[in-house]
Amino acid sequence: MTKNVTIGVVQYGAGNQASVINAMESIGMKCVSVNIPSDLALVDKLIIPGVGHAGDAMIRLQSTGLDEAIKQTKLPLLGICLGMQLLGVRSDEGNTNCLSICNFETVRFNILLKVPQMGWNKVKMNNNPLFSGLNKDDWFYFVHSYYVPHVKYSIAQCNYGVEFAAAIQYQNFWGVQFHPEKSGVNGLKLLKNFVELCY
Repeated sequence: MTKNVTIGVVQYGAGNQASVINAMESIGMKCVSVNIPSDLALVDKLIIPGVGHAGDAMIRLQSTGLDEAIKQTKLPLLGICLGMQLLGVRSDEGNTNCLSICNFETVRFNILLKVPQMGWNKVKMNNNPLFSGLNKDDWFYFVHSYYVPHVKYSIAQCNYGVEFAAAIQYQNFWGVQFHPEKSGVNGLKLLKNFVELCY
């Protein structure tokens, strides 16, 4: 079933784009770049990769019309790190208005620990197809200075000086604050779950 699935990787200048594509290809997935709205017709699922600045990302998405196309899509979509944060209403990063698919705001860490959080952290996962076959408290790799507070969309939680949403879901939109493409076997399993089980 998955051999015929084409994954669209949304282009906005994300720094982890190549590593996301490499991870998807390592589990046998075909990836194509999504640069303009009409590209969505060529793919079965979408990934918004996530290394960059929220303001710059929204400017790029708006300039191509992908912002509105993403809001309207019925394709299953996975936002990674910044890609998850862009699903909300606004971000403290550049005081940026985001896609407003979900009703949450992204805020900057104001804690005594080192910021950005960079490294492995334990994630407590709820029952969701995205986490099928994973332990309820597995480890994933994070790199972020901003976070989404625990919200009604949360399907996984994490703590780094403050409790925050490690993953969210709303309708056909999923998001993870961590980087599955850098999280070894657990991350590859999660990406495979997104392809095979999330609709």
